[in-house]
Amino acid sequence: MSIADIINGTQGANGASGANGKKPKDQLGQAEFLELMIAQLKNQDPFKAMDPSQFLGQLAQFGTVSGIQEMQNAFGTLSESMRASQVLDGATMVGREVLVASEEVSLGAEGGVRGAVDIPRETSELQIKVTDSSGQLVRTITLPDAEGLTEFEWDGVAVDGERAPAGEYTLEAIANIGGESYSLETLMASRVGSVTIDGARGLILNTTTLGERALSDVRRVM
Repeated sequence: MSIADIINGTQGANGASGANGKKPKDQLGQAEFLELMIAQLKNQDPFKAMDPSQFLGQLAQFGTVSGIQEMQNAFGTLSESMRASQVLDGATMVGREVLVASEEVSLGAEGGVRGAVDIPRETSELQIKVTDSSGQLVRTITLPDAEGLTEFEWDGVAVDGERAPAGEYTLEAIANIGGESYSLETLMASRVGSVTIDGARGLILNTTTLGERALSDVRRVM
């Protein structure tokens, strides 16, 4: 069996170690590779010396296999480090309020809801229209002239002065820009109750009024 054949066998093993932590017999380490290479050079037929290109090919093939294994180990270590970092980041978020893009919000039996709108410079008027699940207008909130990220609050009181029932509501920001009406993105505030580490989505924030939100969705930590 040539060194190339042994290397090919190593590739098939994918670099896995045995259950007892020892290297399987069909895997070729650096020390074994050098010993076999030296032995092959010493015992070759002087009249049929090894082709230099074949020698270099074996070196390159071994280097590729070794490099892939080292890269896999490095990625594994990096993945574990990133996971640990996410857990620490998530722990600091619990109990904090975050701003995330949302038009839907849940109003409780008590208290109100908070949010924010990024107001363009040319805006002359901005109103937040609150509607219930049936599409009926519940309340209109007029924001003062401002520019940039501006916070607002709905105390849960309807236009008739009575408290609106607990439930789901939709908030729409309507801006007057240059004499025309535009709908702007609304950011709603919610408290982080817990966090979840998801293998596909990363760190997930479980908010009290907006459900699950990815950490990348957070616009501001309040």
